[in-house]
Amino acid sequence: MTTPLSTDDAYERLIAQYAEMAQLAGALAHEIKNPLSTIRLNMELLAEDLAEAQTPAQRRAAKRIDVMQRECQRLQDLLDDFLNFAKIRRLHRQPTDLNAEINETLDFFAPEAEAAHVEIVRYLDPDLPRVMLDAESFRSALINLLLNAKQAMPKGGQLVVRTTSAGDYVTLHLIDTGVGIDDNTAAHMFEAFYSTKPGGSGLGLPTTLKIIEAHGGRVNVQSQVGRGTQFTIELPAPPRLSG
Repeated sequence: MTTPLSTDDAYERLIAQYAEMAQLAGALAHEIKNPLSTIRLNMELLAEDLAEAQTPAQRRAAKRIDVMQRECQRLQDLLDDFLNFAKIRRLHRQPTDLNAEINETLDFFAPEAEAAHVEIVRYLDPDLPRVMLDAESFRSALINLLLNAKQAMPKGGQLVVRTTSAGDYVTLHLIDTGVGIDDNTAAHMFEAFYSTKPGGSGLGLPTTLKIIEAHGGRVNVQSQVGRGTQFTIELPAPPRLSG
């Protein structure tokens, strides 16, 4: 007779199975990247050979190669996004000034925002407590949200970035004046591979959620179609870091 697993044992076994699946999926993605790189290189060489196409047949071939190059790049981007999502994260968290990390990321993003006619307005609480943060992964999550906000404002707009603190949490608000999110999209937007954007991998927001939850945080979304969207990130601020 088999002894039933305890809840803790069942949970640990589930985590182990997930880790094994993630490793296998990551290994498969890496294996796909190798022949894909070879295909891309050969497409580039063919494109160079047909750079000055003369005959109708050569021009048709050049157009087909261009399509194949775009599809290869799309596959490359999808594989990169998947590997980032599937990665088993070992966070190296340290006491961090959240405002400083936000400012650095916004400065990096500023040229792209300016090109898209998106005005970034910062309201960062100068008395914000420090948080335990893995800076690299947090910046990746924030960039995902900034890109999402920019894409939601195809004609430009305003993005308000605001930090506050309350109790044992610090809060980051990202408020855009974009097109908004309908209820169906809001219900699925954090699911892997769900995307409403042509060519999108559907892994940006799920990866962001995974990173924030790995920090012990939460992500909330409020949106109104035609009015804009607010993403709210809450991160724990242990009392010993608040001084």
